Amino acid sequence: MTKIITADEAAAMVNDGDIILVGGFLAVGSPEAICDALVHRNVKNLTLICNDTGWPERGVGKLIVNKQFKKVYASHLGTNRETGKQMSSGELEVELNPQGTLIERIRAGGIGLGGFYTPTGVGTPVAEGKEVRVFNNREMLLETPLRGKFAFIKAFIGDKFGNLRYQATGRNFNPEIAFAADTVVAEVDHLIDFMDPDDVITPGVLVDYIVRRDI
Repeated sequence: MTKIITADEAAAMVNDGDIILVGGFLAVGSPEAICDALVHRNVKNLTLICNDTGWPERGVGKLIVNKQFKKVYASHLGTNRETGKQMSSGELEVELNPQGTLIERIRAGGIGLGGFYTPTGVGTPVAEGKEVRVFNNREMLLETPLRGKFAFIKAFIGDKFGNLRYQATGRNFNPEIAFAADTVVAEVDHLIDFMDPDDVITPGVLVDYIVRRDI
């Protein structure tokens, strides 16, 4: 069975300088209890891989406000002004990726690919410093994989074997992120003994720890 831990125990595994992936889209499907515990632990110089930096008062946005990141990979920042302020002042390095490119880089990191070529970003600042090749008379950029030490994801239902199911749009980046880290921690709203295999989206073999919210 997958080990059940607290949010504080999950945060205690993270050390200064680690690379973390966090699920969610504007905090929907985001492991907020774990994010709160990371704020309390106050680890610094982290690298974040996430769709966005959310809101200042929720999820990874709280870690941004607390200045815990040295670098962020994301697809947009506009809902968290603090991210823009830190980027403009030079306190935070931000690498913006087109959203489809970002999730494919995470997917590539999860399944062991060395990278992939995409036409997205050709002829724009996104292409700066990247290898360009022509396929079928179309220029494409080489995008490299992204992977982290920890993945923190959020599920609606999980069982004691680590199998997970997400709720509606809370699914977003979470299933792909579960492949792309050395250690995967799932924050779960409802923990049951056994899940119908037909309901499983993320198999328990990928999940190392569960943080339960229903207690």
